[in-house]
Amino acid sequence: MKSYIWLQTADGSIQQVEQEVAMFCPLICHEVMQKSMGSSKKHAISLPQRVNPAMLSLILEYCQFHQVLGHSNKECKSFDEKFIRMDTKRLCELTSAADSLQLKPLVDLTSCALARIIEGKTPEEIREIFHLPDDLTEEEKLEPLKNTTDDPRIRLLNRLYAKKRKELKEREKQKVMEVCLSLALV
Repeated sequence: MKSYIWLQTADGSIQQVEQEVAMFCPLICHEVMQKSMGSSKKHAISLPQRVNPAMLSLILEYCQFHQVLGHSNKECKSFDEKFIRMDTKRLCELTSAADSLQLKPLVDLTSCALARIIEGKTPEEIREIFHLPDDLTEEEKLEPLKNTTDDPRIRLLNRLYAKKRKELKEREKQKVMEVCLSLALV
């Protein structure tokens, strides 16, 4: 006979789930074993803020597959590859939710997927992928790299950055001169 526990997601909704599946998550297991939570709707386990119903559903799907013994490595790999096929935003949400439930295997899986997405990308491309604002000025982007001056490649890069910073300052001076000249002519 299957036993069930109650989980409350960030939005306040309460779901009844198979205990064996949910116990695959260390945080839920701790709440059940140490605090005797989850036994009823009234004593539902409050999940962390990052765990909304959609993320809980995905996490339980992952746990459902992986808590069953006897899957071959090939089956597990195939499941995992299909499981992480989702847009970047959702993958980030899933990583965050899995992390808050201390589900390390899923955190590792999703983190590797995110790493593959950004591998070989420029900082600008990464900001675009994750919809991050570009809050660095041109000068800040050219700041020398510190604590790695032993590496000849870093020294070369720092020299190139210094040259670019100098060119940037020259352009700024040129702009100021042009503005001053245009004001003088008026």
